Amino acid sequence: MHIFFKSRSDFQVGNGSVTKQLKYQKPAEEKEGKKEKMAVEVSYLIITPYSLLKSRTGGIIARLMSRTDLEFIGAQMLAFSKELADEYAEMLETTVGENSEKIAKLLGNYVRENFPPREDGQKERALMLLFRGENACAKLIKVAGRFSHRSPKDINGESIRDTYADLVEDKDDPDITRYFEPAVLTPPTAEVALMKLKKFADFASSQPNILDNTVGSEPNSERTLVMIKPDNWRHPSSRPGNIMDMLSRTGLRIVGCKVHRMSVNDALSFYGPVKDALREKLAPKIAEKARAMLEETFKIKIPDEAAGHLVENVGIPFADDQFSQLIEFMSGRRPESCTEAEKSAQGAAKCLVFIYEGKDAIAKIRSVLGPTDPGKAPGGTVRRDFGSDVMVNTAHASDSPESVEREMKIIRIHQNSLSARIYEYLAERC
Repeated sequence: MHIFFKSRSDFQVGNGSVTKQLKYQKPAEEKEGKKEKMAVEVSYLIITPYSLLKSRTGGIIARLMSRTDLEFIGAQMLAFSKELADEYAEMLETTVGENSEKIAKLLGNYVRENFPPREDGQKERALMLLFRGENACAKLIKVAGRFSHRSPKDINGESIRDTYADLVEDKDDPDITRYFEPAVLTPPTAEVALMKLKKFADFASSQPNILDNTVGSEPNSERTLVMIKPDNWRHPSSRPGNIMDMLSRTGLRIVGCKVHRMSVNDALSFYGPVKDALREKLAPKIAEKARAMLEETFKIKIPDEAAGHLVENVGIPFADDQFSQLIEFMSGRRPESCTEAEKSAQGAAKCLVFIYEGKDAIAKIRSVLGPTDPGKAPGGTVRRDFGSDVMVNTAHASDSPESVEREMKIIRIHQNSLSARIYEYLAERC
């Protein structure tokens, strides 16, 4: 016997059947006969507390980012209240077809039992990821996978649930479920997504972006900031998830998360200390190279007093240009080409920021990340495996408690745009 989610048109919402799809409405001025565009949808996927606890986050995100063309627009770590868990469980139970009643009940019970805070007050963590694009719900379902009773030979590990979810039934009585872990949760249709998105946006907007007192928290834990840089988001890729998977071997917990697009001013503040370092270390080396090239080309000997001017007139401009390239890499704009208003505008380059928590968090993350120069990083480190050069080195991690505080302030870690992205979409649909 197979149990599976029904087709989109068969899902029930409350007491009625969903038959109307959210489709792109053709403008009146569009000529008859032109191909109708597919609806742009916003949908979500929630990584369950157990998947987070087992450090499966990176593997799940790797599948999501590499197997869809959807735009990744938001992320937030949530600690469900009992009230939200109950409401979400009820919505899960009423938005599936009649042939999936068993799965609906399993999902509802799972959320009620595993999402609320524990009796001792410690909070469970769930990670909500937000995506936008054509047919977003169906694409996320395809990557997530469906629940079914299949023999082992039919499970190939292609979907997230093939790999990370479990549905174990009693061998003698298939109506009895021995173990159930869904791994991820995602809505089946755009209509069902709309029902739930408003509820999640209202809740997320009222919650802190960094969670305290989560399951597994220890006294005197340290926090550090990790940023997965723009070079990982240029095209659909498993790289962001693979980086997270490598960082998971630290045993640290993720307690905060956000998608962030640095403005030029953000980048200038964040990397401000780098400018002087580049001038100090790079300018003299460039000046020496310039001196050697001039002497070789023109067959002359440049006196030391004249060579000093090369630092000022060649070395420093070169170092400053390297700094501008760094700002452009992180924000999408060169600072010298921007007006003051443009410097404050949201940048075009996307980063994903995490706050990790645990004992010796700063040192542990930096050990797995590796040195700034990927060419000097040991094998098995993030930067050696994924970095290109000193600037395009795939990820950033804070180097001290003072840096953590400074960098969290610059990127406004206590603010999250996930709710705003949801409200914008809901306004579009009205």
